[in-house]
Order: sequence, then structure tokens, then C-alpha cells
Amino acid sequence: MSEQNIKDLLIELQAELEKAERVDQETLDLVRELDEDIHRLVDPDSDLNDYDSVIDRANAIETRFAVEHPRAEQFLREIINALSRVGI
Repeated sequence: MSEQNIKDLLIELQAELEKAERVDQETLDLVRELDEDIHRLVDPDSDLNDYDSVIDRANAIETRFAVEHPRAEQFLREIINALSRVGI
């Protein structure tokens, strides 16, 4: 999976959250920050290289979505798997 696919999944995740009935501001902020970090990870000109920290946060958010936002959880799981395959 390419870096563009990861960015597309991030867009789908954001869209899914926008459709959700109940998403608290803290969750939206966490996803926004994660989105920014992932974009920096896949940017070859960026100096962000804390891959493990980003993956750990993504896993924590995925766990948070498990019950209330299963569709968003699926997108996040795909993003985590894609990051692993790209080898960032």
C-alpha cells in the first residue's frame, strides 16, 4: 500500500467521524493530531521519525473506537496495517 493510500484512508476516517452521531471533541482532536503526525511520517522532507509513538497512539485510538465507532475503527486498523507495510 502506498503513502497515497494511507492519506486516502485518513480522509475516509475523517469522513466517517463526521457522519457519526456522537463523537466527543477530545476524540476529534486525537484523530486530527494523529492525522497530522501520519502526514509528517510519510513526508520525505519531514524530520518526524517517531514511528512507534505514532503507531502506539493509533492503537490507543483504535481501542477507543471499538465499541462506539466500529467503522472508524476499521479505517484506523487499515491505516496501522498500511503504515507497517510501507515500512515507514
